[in-house]
Amino acid sequence: MINANLKASYAQDERVLDNRYKQGFVYGMVAALALFTMTANEYLILIGCQMGLLLIAVVGLNVLTGYTGLVSLGHAAFVAIGAYAVTIFSHVAEGIVPAGLMPLVAIPVAVALAAGIGILVGLPSLRVKGLYLAVATLAANFIVIFLIEQPVFAPWTGGMTGLTTLSPNFFGWVLDTKREMFGFIAATAFVTLLMAQNLVRTRVGRAFIAIRDRDYSAEILGISLLRYKLTSFAISAAYCGLAGALFAYFYARILPEQFELALSLELVAALIIGGMGRTMGPVFGVIVIVMVPEIIKVSFGAMTGGAVDWAQIRAPLQEIAFGLLLIGFLLKEPLGITQITDRMLRAANRWPFARG
Repeated sequence: MINANLKASYAQDERVLDNRYKQGFVYGMVAALALFTMTANEYLILIGCQMGLLLIAVVGLNVLTGYTGLVSLGHAAFVAIGAYAVTIFSHVAEGIVPAGLMPLVAIPVAVALAAGIGILVGLPSLRVKGLYLAVATLAANFIVIFLIEQPVFAPWTGGMTGLTTLSPNFFGWVLDTKREMFGFIAATAFVTLLMAQNLVRTRVGRAFIAIRDRDYSAEILGISLLRYKLTSFAISAAYCGLAGALFAYFYARILPEQFELALSLELVAALIIGGMGRTMGPVFGVIVIVMVPEIIKVSFGAMTGGAVDWAQIRAPLQEIAFGLLLIGFLLKEPLGITQITDRMLRAANRWPFARG
């Protein structure tokens, strides 16, 4: 097949952005994000922050489910661990760690704690997989939320009333506005995407893919299922812990109900719609998942004039819309939106040569 890409060296073949269309897309998105940060109103900035936070968590889930083939329905637990860990550490270490260095210490602590608990949650993956593993991770989600809500841990977690969070302070620069937080979240999300893309190109990433395709064959080839499955859980949980830490910095207060099953299902839905096992899959999935409720809200408000009676129907409609999207993509395009964009890019990249 003619693809119009001439690669005359190994360095060119190893590049992530290996053609001008990919380069134009990525550089264009970076420029668009910079312009968006400077010109968007507060409402759009809020939506952008929500997308960024969700994107980091979905990238983590993609490492586990998309690249390694291990199903999880409990990743909201790791987001909760990251959010509570960074908040509790910031309160406990206040006065010990300088305020300007607190995020640089608290965020790695939260990420490391989430990764450690991810390894514990991943232990059942050595014996079970598929639906049984999904149920095991779902149980972990319920256990974490249950422990957070217990009165015995309330002095640290705040119990049902939650915790008041602190704004991040980087060497005296306090990110106390949504616009500043959006810049921080967007930059972090971009770095996590780049890290996930490069992870697949390493020995560890190739081992993940081999386990996903056929774990028994991978083990015969010398890939340790124990090592790499737990590594996948740790990396995935670390991503979600990072998302949770930024979640705590963005919102003024965190509550246990913010990290329940609905968030785990939202992560899975975004991954399926965007495309599992692809770098851009989480991006497209998150855009759809975040924008669908907003479109429904705006459309309902325009049609009903903001009537309270009709507003009560909006929440069920959102759930129905998510369900229809999942069914539609599973039936018509199981590889998600990424596969659709790939076909378009391949067609553009071959032009004006033959398309056969």
